[in-house]
Amino acid sequence: MQKLISYPISVIYYLLFSLTLIIFHPIQWVCFNVFGYQAHKKSVDYLNFFLIKCTNLVGTRYKFDGIDRIPKNVPIIFVCNHQSMYDIIAMIWFLRRFHCKFVSKKELGSGIPSVSYNLTHGGSVLIDRKEPKQALPAIKGLSEYIEKYNRSAVIFPEGTRSKTGHPKPFAQSGLKILCKYAPNAYVVPISINNSWKMVKFGFFPVGLGNRLTFAIHNPLKVSEFDFEELIEKAESAVVKGIKI
Repeated sequence: MQKLISYPISVIYYLLFSLTLIIFHPIQWVCFNVFGYQAHKKSVDYLNFFLIKCTNLVGTRYKFDGIDRIPKNVPIIFVCNHQSMYDIIAMIWFLRRFHCKFVSKKELGSGIPSVSYNLTHGGSVLIDRKEPKQALPAIKGLSEYIEKYNRSAVIFPEGTRSKTGHPKPFAQSGLKILCKYAPNAYVVPISINNSWKMVKFGFFPVGLGNRLTFAIHNPLKVSEFDFEELIEKAESAVVKGIKI
């Protein structure tokens, strides 16, 4: 029944969602090219604020637990499970003070209004999953960037999103590079729940009435752990916080 009801609502939702992306694309361009990073950052924040409001129209609500646990004025590596694109929208807005930058697949770097522009100009990195040798220096550059400016990198070590909410094993290479070249960083595990339900029918129609939760766990200082222990603790925290 929900799927049937969702069809007409989803048409309106995607029209508004797409319109928001189109409107903010030139706004981002002006902010970046005329006023610089801070203005562009603000434009991206408010782009995602309005995208959040679009999802509210289909009954989506968000809850972030533990934001106060995140250290301030230090580099941060957010380590999360991945369930849908709505993970990213929510993190950009609700964690905006931490200047989130993403490790994303290169396919997102072109053809998507606003999204592609932000990924290519906002400090994130685009990697080709078929070319691991290309990915490593790109991630190294991101780690050096967050180390220098006390910003945050977001990595989804599963490699691809879970379509059912069940976590996949973490890959180590990307996170290992981030930790190696950002030695002053803190790894902050985050468990994301119910985001997959937004796309449980596929791209269309959208799932209705979902409550997305983001459980932020205790930070782990990179310099205080061997990498094997660090990733074990991070993965364990993320997995324990996932509710199916």
